[in-house]
Amino acid sequence: MQYRTLPHGGEQISVIGLGNSSMGASGEAETERTVELALESGINYFDMAAADATPFAAFGRAVAGRRDRVYFQIHFGADYSSGQYGWTLELDEIKRSIEWQLRNLGTDYIDFGFIHCIDELGDLEAVAAHGTLRYMASLKEQGVIRHIGMSSHTPAAASRALDMGLLDMLMFSINPAYDHRRGEYGIGDRDERSALYRRCAAEGVGISVMKPFSAGQLLDARTSPFRRALSEYQCLQYALDKPGVITVLPGARDRADLRRVLGFFDAPAAERDYSILADFEPGETDGVCVYCNHCQPCPAGLDVGLINKYYDLSRAGDALARNHYMNLARRASDCVSCGHCDSRCPFHVRQSARMAEINAYFGA
Repeated sequence: MQYRTLPHGGEQISVIGLGNSSMGASGEAETERTVELALESGINYFDMAAADATPFAAFGRAVAGRRDRVYFQIHFGADYSSGQYGWTLELDEIKRSIEWQLRNLGTDYIDFGFIHCIDELGDLEAVAAHGTLRYMASLKEQGVIRHIGMSSHTPAAASRALDMGLLDMLMFSINPAYDHRRGEYGIGDRDERSALYRRCAAEGVGISVMKPFSAGQLLDARTSPFRRALSEYQCLQYALDKPGVITVLPGARDRADLRRVLGFFDAPAAERDYSILADFEPGETDGVCVYCNHCQPCPAGLDVGLINKYYDLSRAGDALARNHYMNLARRASDCVSCGHCDSRCPFHVRQSARMAEINAYFGA
């Protein structure tokens, strides 16, 4: 397992977490065993937005005695009073749901308390008007909530929450289809979505990724909006390469699903390479570095993707990006303009010229 540091807090979070939307269908016993396997594999971040009430008690049993090794992402607005998932903005219903979730999980604190499913600006205003934000702030003051976050599919709503200074973590849907305005939640154009990711990184707000496979649509050519399939590993790598991303939360129904996802860490680079996207969207991504590192290896030893990422983040206002860039073993000034990266870039970025641009920007 690999881990990334949450800027607001310093927690070490597994880059692969566990989504929970489809686990209940496997029953409590298999859910408990799946969570145990996740813990044994180093996964420590669990999203609790479930399709039904089944998983909660199973999660509670699985983490008993090792609660301090686990980060729960719990949603204020997800309601399980009927036994199935429901969504509510009513504060009294939210309080009852949170009490029920904590009781079943066997815990008295929440690592990440999330304002749930804010896709319209009016939803965020309603959460404030109903007193939910005040309630969550009071729980944070009491130490019941450690961090406040929000889940959303909409760049405008996420940006408004960032404007309000509310968030330590944002749960957002990231995959190649949505970033190219394909599919139900492909909201906002590519530039708007990319700007959101860079803003989160610049402001130290982590991103936990939902729907990395577009609910499985990207994995099958018959349902993919590109009419060609990607693999799970390509989708995971794509999400992990986006600025601000701390963890990706693929859904798993059972241990078999989880074992397959965990194979990501042993997969060769070729199986994680998503540069095939240039063939899916000819022309749309020309001249834009997506940090895929298909250009590697660089004869001069440059990490071309990372150099580009620090440049983009610095221009977006990330105060730490310059320092990270300056600490690289090889910087843009070490580029020998051999053209190797230019010839290999599937997105037709003129990286040699860009290295000169980046060198001039950082002045070293």
